[in-house]
Amino acid sequence: MKVSLFITCLSDALYPRVGEAMVRLLAKYGVSLQFPTVQTCCGQPAFNSGYWKEARDTARTILDAFEDSDFVISPSGSCTGMIHHYPKLFEDDPVMLERANLLQSKAYEFTQFLVQVLGVTDVGAHFPHKVTYHPSCHGSRILGVKDEPIALMENVKGLELVPLPFAEDCCGFGGTFAVKMADISGAMVTEKADHVLETEAEVLVGLDMACLLNIAGNLRYRNEPVRVMHLAELLYEGVK
Repeated sequence: MKVSLFITCLSDALYPRVGEAMVRLLAKYGVSLQFPTVQTCCGQPAFNSGYWKEARDTARTILDAFEDSDFVISPSGSCTGMIHHYPKLFEDDPVMLERANLLQSKAYEFTQFLVQVLGVTDVGAHFPHKVTYHPSCHGSRILGVKDEPIALMENVKGLELVPLPFAEDCCGFGGTFAVKMADISGAMVTEKADHVLETEAEVLVGLDMACLLNIAGNLRYRNEPVRVMHLAELLYEGVK
C-alpha cells in the first residue's frame, strides 16, 4: 500500500521532528511513508475566514498531491479535520466532490492510523515520566479521536498518565480566532495552562502542534518547566 505523509504547515515549518518521529515509528511496522512535495496548506485559515474560493484552490492542490495514495497520515487532528470539510467546498461540482469524499475516506490522524489500521496499541516504548494529555478540539470532535492516544500511552512502560482537569476545554488557539480575539484567546490558554500545572505533570502531550504551540508559549512566558511534546515524539523517544 502507498501511505503518504501530510506534514501540515506548522510541523513542516516549525516542528519537523514530529514528522521524523512518525516516519521512524511507522517504519517499525513496514510502513514507508511517501512525501508528495507539492502538498501545501490544508486551506483551513481561508475556509474559517469565509474565503471559500481561495480554500478551494488550496484544497485542489491537496487533492492532486494525494490522488494516488492509499492512506494519508497527518500529525494534526485539525488539518485532517479540514479535509472532512472538502466535500462541503465542492458540493456543487460532482467530479471534485467524488475526489473530496475519496480523500476524506483515506485521511487519518497519526494515532487513528496506528490503532485502527495497523492494530498497534503498544509500540514497546519506555518513558518514565508523569504525563498529562490535552485532547485538541478538532481531533476529538471532528475526527472522534479519543481512545486511541490513551490506549497508546497506557501501554508505555513507566509512564504515569495524570488526568487533565477540564481537558476538553479549548486551549484558545483556534487558528484565526487567536488573532481576531487575542484577549479572549489569551485568557483561555492561561486557564488551560493553569490546569496543566495543577496536575504537577512533567510532560504535556497532545496530537496537534497548533494547540501545543499555544500552551507551550504560555508556560514558557511563566517560566514553567513543563515539557511539551507531540505524542509521536514521546513514543519515538520511548523506543529509541
